[in-house]
Amino acid sequence: MTSESAATAPVTTTGQAARRPRVAVVGASGYAGGETLRLLAGHPGVEVATVTAHSSAGKRLSEVAPHIDLGHDPVPQETGVETLRGHDVVVLALPHGQSGQIAAALRAEDPDVLVLDLGADHRLESAEEWEAYYRSEHSGTWTYGMPERRWPTAPASASSLRTAREIAVPGRNATAVTLALAPLLRAEPLDAGALSAVLPVGYSGAGRAAKRHLLFSEASGTAAPYAVGGTHRHVPEVSQNLRRATGREDARLGFTPVLVPMSRGILAVCTAPVAEGTTTADLLAALEHDYAGEHFVTVLPEGAAPATGQVAGANTIRIGAAVDARAARPPSSPRSTTSSRARPAPRSSR
Repeated sequence: MTSESAATAPVTTTGQAARRPRVAVVGASGYAGGETLRLLAGHPGVEVATVTAHSSAGKRLSEVAPHIDLGHDPVPQETGVETLRGHDVVVLALPHGQSGQIAAALRAEDPDVLVLDLGADHRLESAEEWEAYYRSEHSGTWTYGMPERRWPTAPASASSLRTAREIAVPGRNATAVTLALAPLLRAEPLDAGALSAVLPVGYSGAGRAAKRHLLFSEASGTAAPYAVGGTHRHVPEVSQNLRRATGREDARLGFTPVLVPMSRGILAVCTAPVAEGTTTADLLAALEHDYAGEHFVTVLPEGAAPATGQVAGANTIRIGAAVDARAARPPSSPRSTTSSRARPAPRSSR
């Protein structure tokens, strides 16, 4: 979503006709890089000039991603600054911790190049949190590429993205949970100190590398939680987003991803106690208020629930919500005597 929209602005030079921006995609043989190429292949306003890879360097793109038709069949090159010089846009689809150094070198040579990082290297503001979760040196903080956000403590998202030259593309789990909870926390029907998110996710999110637990024979017919107990690397990203969205420091989130046997997709089931008298209509009204005019976000009517298949391969998110009055805490509850459970459930897809 962000990588496509940010990479399509035409580049013009004085006295010359407009030309298509030249784009390089780094890590083109991985799932994120391949999806970026698929989006760009269908866009007439850009030229995919260079693709790079590591283990697949030297092979034809058609050998590693035969479903992508760029109109030509490039040979992915080894990644290096010398290969990436002269492009208007560089998309980094690299494993976490590998984008920072090459991004810094690119920007030092050409301050005008637009760099989009699909990894996590530039999402977090806190160097301490980065080092705690990723065990490497923090590479700095870039403009966060979530155009649907409504953050009172940050510039308007759409305008900041139009002028930014360094964009950190959000994580997939973080996108789903943030867009589900942020509007409701701002409207304040939720208990921010008791948020929970359980996320059935597809296996493509684990990357394309061959690993035993990702084999079909191991994954088919089973579901498995991972990175439990607050250890998932998207936890600090979601917490940061909720702080930005609300200006509050009291949000507490339980976050449990679960691998399920589907190739792609995310179903984020988010729950929290709500204030007495809150109705499903109230939750939907808060969501609709924030996402009015957002083409890629659909807030479903009362009684409707989204499914991952509805957004597979699309640039869309569907969100539903419901109040579970039967789950209200009894009067003896030490935390609250006036709460039910809210269940906003967004689905997003890669």
